[in-house]
Amino acid sequence: MLSPLTLPAATAVGAMGATTGLLAADRAWSFTVPGIGLTLTGRAVLLAGTTLAVLAISGVAVALSHKDELRKRWMTWAIIVPVVGLPIWAGRATTALLAAVLAAQATRELARLTRLPRAETLLLLVLAVAYPLAAWLRPGLLALAPVMVLVCALPAVLQGDVADGLRRASITGFASVWICWSLAHLVVLWHDAFLIAFAAAAADVAAWCGGMGLRRFGWARRPLSPLSPNKTVGGLAGALTGTVIVLGLLDSLSLGAVVAIGVGGVLGDLLESLIKRTAGVKDAGAWLPGFGGLLDRVDSLLLVLPLAAVLA
Repeated sequence: MLSPLTLPAATAVGAMGATTGLLAADRAWSFTVPGIGLTLTGRAVLLAGTTLAVLAISGVAVALSHKDELRKRWMTWAIIVPVVGLPIWAGRATTALLAAVLAAQATRELARLTRLPRAETLLLLVLAVAYPLAAWLRPGLLALAPVMVLVCALPAVLQGDVADGLRRASITGFASVWICWSLAHLVVLWHDAFLIAFAAAAADVAAWCGGMGLRRFGWARRPLSPLSPNKTVGGLAGALTGTVIVLGLLDSLSLGAVVAIGVGGVLGDLLESLIKRTAGVKDAGAWLPGFGGLLDRVDSLLLVLPLAAVLA
């Protein structure tokens, strides 16, 4: 199977619909990454160029702000972009590897937050690898996710844990879908995975801008949930607006994509807020400068990816 980045621009078709203008023959841009020989064509060139331009412009703004927290966040983003982008652009196999690594780290952080026993943690780590492999080699196996939710109860059942078994089984089953199965959709959406991740990140920034810029209006200050007072109606409006703008500029605008990215990202943040509030912590980790843990960075994608696979 050819990578979407080496497909002839006139024949590449993404998971988000028919061939778009950015992939058409009149947009047959091509660029080879020095040193590794990876060739980007069509929309991949635009996405890579846009991403680098955003990083450069924001880097200047961060430098002028003289704020250490913003500097840490920018440096983390500068690392995240190639770490996520290059495996996706290289092919489905490397995308599956990326999804497995992300899922494994995210499940480790969740297991620590929820105090899952070793048996459940190991089971989740197995699923963190198994789901992306299935998405790469036999996508139909992803339909077994409901069965695997029930399998997640086995450690507690076999140990006869009446006191804490239901909590263990519920959290493990939830995590198997929310993290492991969801991140496997990076492989399912391979052609458009970087586009969706880029749009989700842009929507996250737009949500912050909307929450700050519209706070003068009473309706905009209304929290979406008591879990996170900073997640407001104004922030949701900003996320939807940002999603429409980004997808429109990238010629990938559709109602399904806007709902998946704009709404799914905000709900993904709230889901993680529920877990963190229950655990009594501010962040899922402390190893990503400016962000906390990996789960704090990918939380929005955990709903965006499966929604995009269905709606976009």
